[in-house]
Amino acid sequence: MGIFNKLFGKKEQQESIDQGLQKTREGFFSKISKAIVGKSTVDEEVLDNVEQALVSADVGIDTTVKIIDRLEKRVARDKYLNTKELNNILKEEIQDLLIPSSQDSSYVNYELPQGHKPHIILVVGVNGVGKTTTIGKLAHNFSLAGKSVLLGAADTFRAAAVDQLTIWSERTNVPIVKKEMGSDPASVAYDTVLSGVARNADVVLIDTAGRLHNKAHLMDELSKIKRVIQKVIPEAPHEVMLVLDGSTGQNALEQAKHFTAATEVTALAITKLDGTAKGGVVLAIADQFKIPVKFIGVGEKATDLLVFDKQQFVDGLFHLGA
Repeated sequence: MGIFNKLFGKKEQQESIDQGLQKTREGFFSKISKAIVGKSTVDEEVLDNVEQALVSADVGIDTTVKIIDRLEKRVARDKYLNTKELNNILKEEIQDLLIPSSQDSSYVNYELPQGHKPHIILVVGVNGVGKTTTIGKLAHNFSLAGKSVLLGAADTFRAAAVDQLTIWSERTNVPIVKKEMGSDPASVAYDTVLSGVARNADVVLIDTAGRLHNKAHLMDELSKIKRVIQKVIPEAPHEVMLVLDGSTGQNALEQAKHFTAATEVTALAITKLDGTAKGGVVLAIADQFKIPVKFIGVGEKATDLLVFDKQQFVDGLFHLGA
């Protein structure tokens, strides 16, 4: 039984997403409404206005052009397209852009992949995106789902990161492996994985430094961490999860470019979507990087870090009655 079965059902989860995407939805649809007012068919002017609405929601130029191109093809194919149909068609096209593996997340109801134990997740991201908080929320939710969790404080260059993760460890009653300030991050990661095996933990979450001085430095540090933990578990880490702050819009895209160029990112967690009108950046990131979005943050509570479901996300964008 997963976390959503224990805490709330699919309806409640959809309500959380609807509420979390309220600012994005309101800004987006106010512009869409203006785009079609007084229009009976979708013409070039309507498409131009829809394009502006998408860009303003931080969907991004490249992804917006792709969506508009698809809309133009639908208009040409269907000959006569009623503006009342526009929302449904937009919804279909946007949902198609979100890669299938996002929907087929390994973490449906916070259940873990089968075949290995512990599941090692290396968490990366710049300072300020909510990386350490996201790790704490993951620990909380995996624990609620009945999983044994271990934390590794490998961001040893920032005392606040270790302190913050320690607070989450105490709050969630999840053990933590940490060392003194300035310790070798790879050494902390190694000890964490070793302890995870000894404890027979289900999942190990390792925090990493949030500095991004240059790609080479980041690559060297993460490569070293991977090498040492592979001495314990040859196939580790099973995932490298990049945490991005959705409220920063296009800046989150830039961070994704840097990290994906520097290391092999296999999953994304996008935070702080509840406080922004830039939620469309999720579409841009998923479309441009073809990396599955595994989690989204839509509120302050630990349980507001939701397993990403593309259908629920798009429903949240288009739920006019929310």
